[in-house]
Amino acid sequence: MSDVASRRGAHTHGLRTLTRWLLAAEWRSHKGRALIAIATIALGVALGYAVQLINSAAFNEFSAATRSLSGEADLQVRSAQPTFEDSAWPPLATHAGVALASPVLELDVTVPDRNAPLKVLGIDVFRASRIAPDLTGVPDSQRPFDTLADDAIFLSSAAQEWLGVHVGDPVALRSGTSIVRLRVAGGIVRTRPGQRIAVMDIAAAQWRFGRVGKLSRVDLQLARGVDRERFRRTLQEQLGNRFVVSEMRDVESRTDRLSRAYRINMNVLALVALFTGAFLVFSTQALGVVRRRAQFAMLRVLGITRAQLLRQILLEGALLGTLGAVAGIAVGFAMASVVLRFFGSDLGGGYFPGVQPTVGFEPVASAIFLALGIGVSLLGSLVPALEAARAHPAPALKAGGEESALGRLATTWPALVCIALAAALTQAPPVFDTPIAGYLAVALLLIGGIALMPRLTSMLFRTFSRTRTSRAGAPVMTLALARLANAPGQVSIAMGGVLSSFTLIVAMAIMVSSFRVSVEEWLAHLLSADVYVRVAPNGDTGGLRPDQQALIAATPGIRHAAFARTSQLTLDPSRPPVALLAREIDATDPGANLQLTGATLTPTAWRRDETPVWASEAMVDLYGYRVGQRLSLPLGEHGHTFVVAGVWRDYVRQTGALQIRLADYRQLTGDTNATDAALTLEHGVRAEQAIPALRALPFAAALDFSQPGDIRARTLTIFDRSFAVTYLLEAVAIVIGLFGVAATFSAQTLSRSREFGMLRHVGVTRGQILALLAAEGGLLTALGIAMGCALGFAISLILVFVVNPQSFHWSMSLHIPWALLSVIALVMLASSCTTAVAAGRRAVSIDAVRAVREDW
Repeated sequence: MSDVASRRGAHTHGLRTLTRWLLAAEWRSHKGRALIAIATIALGVALGYAVQLINSAAFNEFSAATRSLSGEADLQVRSAQPTFEDSAWPPLATHAGVALASPVLELDVTVPDRNAPLKVLGIDVFRASRIAPDLTGVPDSQRPFDTLADDAIFLSSAAQEWLGVHVGDPVALRSGTSIVRLRVAGGIVRTRPGQRIAVMDIAAAQWRFGRVGKLSRVDLQLARGVDRERFRRTLQEQLGNRFVVSEMRDVESRTDRLSRAYRINMNVLALVALFTGAFLVFSTQALGVVRRRAQFAMLRVLGITRAQLLRQILLEGALLGTLGAVAGIAVGFAMASVVLRFFGSDLGGGYFPGVQPTVGFEPVASAIFLALGIGVSLLGSLVPALEAARAHPAPALKAGGEESALGRLATTWPALVCIALAAALTQAPPVFDTPIAGYLAVALLLIGGIALMPRLTSMLFRTFSRTRTSRAGAPVMTLALARLANAPGQVSIAMGGVLSSFTLIVAMAIMVSSFRVSVEEWLAHLLSADVYVRVAPNGDTGGLRPDQQALIAATPGIRHAAFARTSQLTLDPSRPPVALLAREIDATDPGANLQLTGATLTPTAWRRDETPVWASEAMVDLYGYRVGQRLSLPLGEHGHTFVVAGVWRDYVRQTGALQIRLADYRQLTGDTNATDAALTLEHGVRAEQAIPALRALPFAAALDFSQPGDIRARTLTIFDRSFAVTYLLEAVAIVIGLFGVAATFSAQTLSRSREFGMLRHVGVTRGQILALLAAEGGLLTALGIAMGCALGFAISLILVFVVNPQSFHWSMSLHIPWALLSVIALVMLASSCTTAVAAGRRAVSIDAVRAVREDW
């Protein structure tokens, strides 16, 4: 038994030694290609991991800051509208099962000369100190009653720094078109880093900001032993749809839904680089297996089993993936730290304002991306490893069987299955408001398209070769076509890097271009006035009174002033509020003001007691609204009926928006204020003449004036900033594609040294061989670009018409950026030809006789 055990131990030790020797030999022989594969995996993991860390840190910090505004409340009662009468508070405070009810007035107060509002909480300090002690003000010990003073406001440290004030300094805020001057009486007990908030006495806040008798919410703390979920359902039934009773999980759900689509899309786009890296590993391993067929066959003859050989090749791939993933995690962590420190947490999306998150190591995310890096590398190595294990030693020991080793790549049925599944998945609905099926369809279509390349390249190049040989022509081109026609497996591997990267470039470029052009057309349709006026461009404490509206309309040079009022409605406690836009709409021609997407109802289609509303596309997806649908909204008197008169396109509010005629809104709510105005000028009057006249109005300091060109430029700047990561990923895809081309051409050229030696023996010069390589590289890249265009166009259709509507709930028209794609195609074509020639110089420098003798 001891002899058997010792022999087994010696055998195991020998196998381990052989494994290490083979790994070291492969690394020393082809260190460059291994480093490129590792770098590609590392880049893909780094991008995905960095995006995950940034989004996770920002989301967690923003959620924590939002939760901190509620303190230890069990439930929150809000109106479906932004505010409600404070007469609703006493019944809640005395409701059975309620231990404490704290009224809150929550305002996004406009700050002059600032690009963001200040969150101000009006609180009852006696009740808030029990339910949210961290959010109470800290007055000076000499002035303890400042917490009740009508001119005192308490600012968080971040708010003091942002406003440039200290305790005791005055601070100017805006209410309507007037300035409210308050005194900084102190700080706040505890807030999150970067959280800009202020607190003051609720009565003072109501008076100072024109909200007398109004509340935003009531925080409830339940008595011991009360079933929170049952109490919530009962209270919601009692209050009806005019109020929303929510839990803290609903607050977190609103935050999650607000940014979920953006976060997921950023992660998916980041993983595009990792997918391309997986294909590069595949091409590297496939070419390495082909090159070492004779070595593997000799090992098989010497006693290595198929399973051991399979493990050896998979181990090589796993090693590449491990090194790349570990390096990627380190680089991704550093990237996330730099981005959060210098560029903020939004990645251009604007979903997490006013927070200062810090990146932290996430074990689960790290493990996932480590597994992804190793997994894609193993997948890339699996097919070459299986081929090497299945190969029979005797044929493999002979030269010339390289192409037969890749024969399985020409099997078409797996590719056709992938394409069929992709087509079926495009019809699937989203899952949790996320286009999971759409993403899978894109991946399957890309895999299926690449898998079809061996068969397609064989058919095309054989056709070209027969056509070429039927008439006299340059021998270099004839040899190039013959080589490409008779080695479709190796050709497909060489073309795969170009195809995969260019496909993704085309798909993303068409998607971004379609979105941008659609936004430009949408703006051109909406911006029909000459001058636009906004009161308090940020915050919700601005508004024009009817007398001020009359003064604007009577300003010399103004032919017509169309006023609008922006508000919010909460229809679902777990979803963000829906925007409510009240403006002048011609019911007989709503398309003059709205970019409609389908049929509309005419005024004869609804009854006199019904009010028409026009829903954005997001309302169709999120709330199931349909044209002609009758519904009840928490607006105006209870039981009033609204009818959906049309669906319009909105590229601003992915959480949903409703438009209503201004006259109907004022009749239902009694709110006669306006937040915006679209001014049409008299004939011959220019905006440069009208705006100075408007600035002469007594309240003009509170107004923001814009022309259509300014709004268009500002919107497109925000758009480009939001898609900055997409542009970066397109550049990464180009770089990875060129790396793949370089590595693949270099490997294939060096493996063909015997072929070049034979050509030299029969009289072909070095220059002709280099021309042959340039021709092959040009033909391969041109075909890869052509097929990449077709495949990328198909994927862009999924992105434009499936992924984006399901992610952001808006539609767009299709636009192709021909100029950009042409430039990228020319760059890749030139780079491929240059790479092929550069790699060929080394191969043709090998002595011709020695290269041929290697086969004997």
